[in-house]
Amino acid sequence: MVKVLRSIVRGPLESYAPGFAVELLRQGYSRGGADQQVGFIAHLDRWMLGEGIGLNGLSDPMLQRYLEQRRAAGYREYLSLKALAPLLNYLAPLGVLPVAEPAAFGPVEELLGCYRRYLLVERGLTAGTARGYVDSVRPFVATRVRRDVLDLAGIKAADVTGFVSSACPGRAVGSAKLIVCALRSLLRWLHLTGLLPVSLAAAVPATAGWRLSTLPKGLEPAQLRRLLASCDRCTPTGRRDYAVLLLLSRLGLRAGEVARLGLDDIDWRRGELTITAKGNRSEKLPLPADVGAAIAEYLRHGRPANAEVR
Repeated sequence: MVKVLRSIVRGPLESYAPGFAVELLRQGYSRGGADQQVGFIAHLDRWMLGEGIGLNGLSDPMLQRYLEQRRAAGYREYLSLKALAPLLNYLAPLGVLPVAEPAAFGPVEELLGCYRRYLLVERGLTAGTARGYVDSVRPFVATRVRRDVLDLAGIKAADVTGFVSSACPGRAVGSAKLIVCALRSLLRWLHLTGLLPVSLAAAVPATAGWRLSTLPKGLEPAQLRRLLASCDRCTPTGRRDYAVLLLLSRLGLRAGEVARLGLDDIDWRRGELTITAKGNRSEKLPLPADVGAAIAEYLRHGRPANAEVR
């Protein structure tokens, strides 16, 4: 069992550490990798305790502040939000993390804050989806500022079509559709609240696009299982593809990060993987047992003997 001692984790994360350790093992992390993660959150826990921060204060800006102080203290591992992803993914379904509220800087952000709460509470959207909607309509709302006051009642259909015509060209189909969808939602909400006398949602033009014209952003678990099963692991190419797909899906790595991996980046004893992130920054991540096994299988039975170290 992973060592999760109350003498180590005794702050705001104390009651969540044992379950987090069990979840890491369930996901296939090696004991060494899980130990490293628990040690990492123990450091975060001590920092939270010293700063007087509870789980409800664990916002993105606060986490960035913690990581900055960790870097300044000389730590060279677990220095990005990606390293915190296993913990945050465990805590999020428990409903103990704060819902970030945008800072109110004038009438635009004040209105968008109200709109965001509507999306979260009334529409039941996730925090990420609500953030995407708000970010998409922020430029439109900003065009309605008149002498530090929002002129919403004066919005005309021509203003709506003009904004879409200027904002969507050159964007990917998915991005353009998000702008259109978010703008319709905003206009309905403005009319619902009485800030807009007439509903102009129908004035938002549709965007051109074709279904499946771009790659999906993510796969459902069943789709991922089928994709992994399609790899012929009796062939070198199939073993390589299987290992790469596991790295992408299990660790959330970017394609470029996987392409840059070398043999020296794998610490088999500690169950860790060193990746080179943006800005040439090195980051250590736990190596789940199933991912490590797939890589080892490819190295033993699929990788050419004369291949480069990479």
